[in-house]
Amino acid sequence: MEAWSALLQGSGFAALGWTNGVMFVVAGVLIYLAVTRNYEPLLLVPIGFGAVLANLPNANLAASSTAVATGGHVPLLQLIYDAGIATELLPPLIFLGVGALTDFRPLLARPLMLLLGAAAQVGIFVAALGAHYLFGFSVRESASIGIIGGADGPTSIFLTAILAPELLGAVAVAAYSYMALVPVIQPPILRLLTTPAEREIPVAAELEVSRTAVVLFPIVITVLVSLAIPPAAPLVGLLMFGNLLRESGVTDRLAKTASGPLINVVTILLGLVIGATMNGDTFLRPQTLFILALGAVAFAFSTAGGIVFAKLLNVFLPRDRRINPCIGAAGVSAVPMSARVVQTFVAEHTQGRVNPLMAAMGPNVAGVIGSAVAAGVFLALLR
Repeated sequence: MEAWSALLQGSGFAALGWTNGVMFVVAGVLIYLAVTRNYEPLLLVPIGFGAVLANLPNANLAASSTAVATGGHVPLLQLIYDAGIATELLPPLIFLGVGALTDFRPLLARPLMLLLGAAAQVGIFVAALGAHYLFGFSVRESASIGIIGGADGPTSIFLTAILAPELLGAVAVAAYSYMALVPVIQPPILRLLTTPAEREIPVAAELEVSRTAVVLFPIVITVLVSLAIPPAAPLVGLLMFGNLLRESGVTDRLAKTASGPLINVVTILLGLVIGATMNGDTFLRPQTLFILALGAVAFAFSTAGGIVFAKLLNVFLPRDRRINPCIGAAGVSAVPMSARVVQTFVAEHTQGRVNPLMAAMGPNVAGVIGSAVAAGVFLALLR
């Protein structure tokens, strides 16, 4: 009888608390949204299941920046955290795969779109200032919250793991949730900030880009950005290396590995360990709700920033060269979802007369670079 009592006392059932139950519900919501709504399933499923593992009492599967090995034993997911997040390894590897999947020709065909990608990072700084001055977060925490506005999950993880690892779970969930909700968040902002006449502005035909340009682009961008903002080099450098593998024409095997098996393995590990940081005791705090709210503000301002800047450019451009301002919304780096949202919105409002998908891909891929540069700026100032 004593053996049975000891077994029961040592089980997870005896240690279950209300925080575990709440986190099981949170994890279930993430998995539900991924499975039934197809919201970022490749990341929300691992994150959700990782949150389940982290909240199993006595299973010793949670991970954090403050964990200490007991008896020389490092728990499984803590081992992945220490090797992949604390060392800043996994997010740049995701960028390597993203680079191998990204076609920068729409940006090279219209270099002006780089400005829209930059303008669409305004939400990062608005949210960072709000987090610090309105909600009392530290400067490092505020920067980590603000980066959600870049709509780039790996960048958010990369920056937060360095500046505010205690917020990693909340920031990652907010970043990926808002990326998944692009089709819900952006159309009302597009409707509010553009007129029917502006939505009718035609999109110029796609220009041809030389092979020399697409090969030189990743090399030149890597050198320029890394010299200007060295802390951005890990993200931008691997993003552009992946793109060089894609565009060189002689490294197909490497490009396929980076964009296939490698990015899949890293995505599994990254999602699972991020979920493992969502322990109920640290996740269920008022700060988490503030982070989710500020993330929404950041994303909305970033979307608006791209649109408003496109409208501003039109003031100075000749009438026949004006930009459809809707494509400015694609300046957030949720690739290619944001560009598809712009395409759907404009096509529906013009009955298919204007189809800006390829034009919107320009600021969309520029946004990937822009969010990485913004993270580099924060690191240069705060690390």
